[in-house]
Amino acid sequence: MWYWHSQGKSQKEKVKGGEVGALAFCLCTFAVATLSGCALFAPREGVHLKQATVEELTALLSQREAAIQTMKGLFSAKVRGGIIPIASRMEGALYYRRPNAMRLRGFTAIGSELFEFVQADDQFRLRLPTMGRVLSGSPSDMSEMGKLARPFQLSVWAMGGVLGTGMIAKNETVALEEEGDRYRLEVFGPSPKGGQLMRRRLWIERQTLLVVREDRLTESGAVEATIQYEDFRTIGEAEAISSAGDGRLLRPFKILLEDGKGQGSVEVTFHEMIPNQPLKATDLGQV
Repeated sequence: MWYWHSQGKSQKEKVKGGEVGALAFCLCTFAVATLSGCALFAPREGVHLKQATVEELTALLSQREAAIQTMKGLFSAKVRGGIIPIASRMEGALYYRRPNAMRLRGFTAIGSELFEFVQADDQFRLRLPTMGRVLSGSPSDMSEMGKLARPFQLSVWAMGGVLGTGMIAKNETVALEEEGDRYRLEVFGPSPKGGQLMRRRLWIERQTLLVVREDRLTESGAVEATIQYEDFRTIGEAEAISSAGDGRLLRPFKILLEDGKGQGSVEVTFHEMIPNQPLKATDLGQV
């Protein structure tokens, strides 16, 4: 304090005074930290990481899939890199009925319809009003869709995190690895040439046991798409099967999909999700 009242003193005295003041400040800081249990220097209280076996995680994924019987949702999408050659921005609506009936509709900002994609069982139908085209076929063979096949396949994968369709199929096997504050589930499925191939990798946050990232792999093991799930929120009734183990049904309201072939990315932001409400036949459309 005396430094500011010693304007008449020499520069040497001022520097010395500043050093003394700094030393006093450090001593006071140390004393406060000591009296408060060294709170200034103590590490942050450790985050609780849940323990789970591969069987428990597999069962949890199945529970989340079963928790959604139907779903209605409204979302916005930003498309980069021309991955969907219809529009770079769009509004959309999702309709879903377990186990595999889904309808996606895309609109411009002013409400003009861009597309309607309907999938049920082993059939799909894609209607493109702006192009005057209607395409149909099997989800396992979308060759008729040409360049449009890949973007719509990626869109179906992205919605899987919302619908809880990341469950492990009966013909799949799983390996579990720890990666710090995450678990990594490696999912293997049957290969056309026999044996098993890694099809997917799922990263599960150990604080919440929520899937926060998914890699889809090609038969050669290359990453076909990376999907990140963020902004988890509670939806539906509290008594629904829990995604977090505490009576809540959580779903990601933000999905980031990166194309593994470098063709672009899609960012989906949901505005509303309504689970387990009756759907009309017209909601799901017709294949």
